[in-house]
Amino acid sequence: MSVPTPPAASRPRVVRTHDELREALAAPAAADAPAGAAPSGSGAERPVVEPGAMARERAVVMTMGALHDGHLQLVRAARERVGPTGQVVVTVFVNPLQFGPGEDLDRYPRDLDADVALLAGLPEPAPGRPAVDLVFAPPVEEMYPGGDPIVRVTSGRIGTVLEGAFRPGHFDGVLTVVLKLMHLTRPDVAFYGEKDAQQLLAIRRMVADLDVDVEVVGVPIVRDGDGLALSSRNAYLSETERADALALSQALRAGAAAAAAGQGAAAAIEVASGMLNEHPGVVVDYLALVDPTTVDDLEPEYVGPALLLVAARVGTTRLIDNLAVDVADPAASTARPGGTQ
Repeated sequence: MSVPTPPAASRPRVVRTHDELREALAAPAAADAPAGAAPSGSGAERPVVEPGAMARERAVVMTMGALHDGHLQLVRAARERVGPTGQVVVTVFVNPLQFGPGEDLDRYPRDLDADVALLAGLPEPAPGRPAVDLVFAPPVEEMYPGGDPIVRVTSGRIGTVLEGAFRPGHFDGVLTVVLKLMHLTRPDVAFYGEKDAQQLLAIRRMVADLDVDVEVVGVPIVRDGDGLALSSRNAYLSETERADALALSQALRAGAAAAAAGQGAAAAIEVASGMLNEHPGVVVDYLALVDPTTVDDLEPEYVGPALLLVAARVGTTRLIDNLAVDVADPAASTARPGGTQ
């Protein structure tokens, strides 16, 4: 059965170059602008707003394509934030700077037509108004016209631990392209998935440390019915490998339950690790319980909010996942009815 083609009004405009992007960003704003606003294509960031009038917000969702419902949830959150008159921009760019030697840059799934069709299928926020106004999908030579950039953003200490330790330079590449895309799209607010928890923290620190005038919003992880966190890389998994991959979310939940029961931070790691070890098809890169604002390791006696993270290889596919954890005070737990005290 063929999929109905969405009406043209629901399809986002797709642009590939910096010049096309500047024109596309200015044109809708100019159409709504009051007298005295800059004309379309002038390069002005926002139209002139009369005193007392509400400025229209622009939201951006940055992706590497191969869109799934996790990405769509970011788009939905962006549209809800800016409303039917705001502007939602989705970027689609497979960034070579964040792939290391031997990683899956060449085989990373790319299907821009399918991505645009998926975005076009989202409900219109108002009659004739697409859920996504604009898709910016530049080729590599447009983003890096002189080849790999000489000047890059450094992720500092955040980029040397956990994901950064296993993927040296990864977060420098992420932050470099994120900052470039923020400059190019000029958003008021940017939405990122919480599945990439360390990436989200790095972006927030970059925005704060470099005084980038963008609000960064994290959107909760979207999971399939079996608990597997949605990822473009899930498409690489065979049926057997997908069954093994479920151990990641199951281990996180078990570790979180142990922490919440007052068994302590060390027990959370021990319980989660034990569950992962029951699956020989899962090769763990790291499993860590960290401070959710710094990704620093926690002391064994720590009590309070934490983040349990895991990265593992299932077959040839590398997956990451995380879960917020509340490490309860063991003393309070044993003092409750039914405790050991």
